[in-house]
Amino acid sequence: MRIRQLFLISALAAALPGAGYAAQPLTLAQALAAAQANSDVALARHALSAARADVLAADHAPAPVLSAKAASIDLQNGVGGGNVLTRKRIDKSIGIDWTWERGNKRGLRTQAAQAAAQAAQDDVEDTQVQQLQATLAAYYELLAAQERLRETRAIEDGLLALERSAAQRVRAGDLSAQDGARTRIEAERARGDTQAAELARTQAALALAQRIARGPDIEATPADWPARTTPPAPATDLEALADQRPDVRAAQARVQAAQAALEGALALRKADVTVGASYDHFPGTSTRLLELRAQFPLQWGYRFEGEVQRAQAQLDQAQEALAQTRRAALLDLQALQAALASAAQRAAGYEDGIVPRARQVAQSAELAYAKGAIGLTDLLDARRTLRATLLEAIGARADYAKAQGLWQLRTQPNPSTQP
Repeated sequence: MRIRQLFLISALAAALPGAGYAAQPLTLAQALAAAQANSDVALARHALSAARADVLAADHAPAPVLSAKAASIDLQNGVGGGNVLTRKRIDKSIGIDWTWERGNKRGLRTQAAQAAAQAAQDDVEDTQVQQLQATLAAYYELLAAQERLRETRAIEDGLLALERSAAQRVRAGDLSAQDGARTRIEAERARGDTQAAELARTQAALALAQRIARGPDIEATPADWPARTTPPAPATDLEALADQRPDVRAAQARVQAAQAALEGALALRKADVTVGASYDHFPGTSTRLLELRAQFPLQWGYRFEGEVQRAQAQLDQAQEALAQTRRAALLDLQALQAALASAAQRAAGYEDGIVPRARQVAQSAELAYAKGAIGLTDLLDARRTLRATLLEAIGARADYAKAQGLWQLRTQPNPSTQP
């Protein structure tokens, strides 16, 4: 790595928020708890509150209408003297009218609103699961970045020690100047790798902090690495698990809402009746007159075909969206299961075989170099192999941790997602 690149990485790492601050320990449980109440979940909860308000708005009958009027006012001959309410010849009346909704319109309207509210409830749970998944992945990315930084620092310390030893041997004439220069180059490369690892750790901390609304001065807890377990059996009933997912349940609720809306559109063909009564007061004729009335629309030539066709199209759309969501959920679960099985096998391979063998090779090379049995080139090759193996093992471990967590979040019920 060139000196200019090293300088740019160092400057960027120092300029990022959180550089130079003591990191605060953070557990996975704390990160997930914060993710369940972040801004994305808050927006979903606001939508749920609005949907619940729609239920209250739908579940009420039409309000009665109070009316008052003054009629038969004789502008030519006058209305006579006396009190305007009791003596003047003005036909005064007060009445009330109320619309009787037929065809169970109120019930269907309420059913549609309740189904939409249930869909919003499931959307809240699905949003929480999505945020938990993203936060879990970001947490293990930070944990892996911390492990990589620790390993690169250890590698740098080892190469610095080798550089000092080589410098002493060059001065003593026991090592060529060329080999001494090679050790300095390797030490500088290790220093650059450490700076890059520090930058990656800072970026991972920033990504996690954005998810949980915390400052960037955070540090993941190494104890949160999961133990290696047996991957789920391929015979798991994925279709049943898919139907239990909140995104599928939300799509099912929207089908129910669309079905109720279609029945409500068909109910429009049953005309509503408005009934009313008025009490009239007309001095000189009678002061106790009663009027009864009823009215309803004449639906001639139109049977609400437009409303019915639109509701039917929305029902078809909701059913297609349900089928699409169910297919996507099933494919997602299959992908998660396959990823977990593969990640578990890969992590086990590194932990049980590759890493121990790489350490053994490196130790043998160190011993052989100390005894003069091998040259500097062979020693550096062994160290590079160990370094690459350790970093790959960290990546494999992080992949397994993320795959296991994502599988659990999508297949196990989470009671804490209830609002």
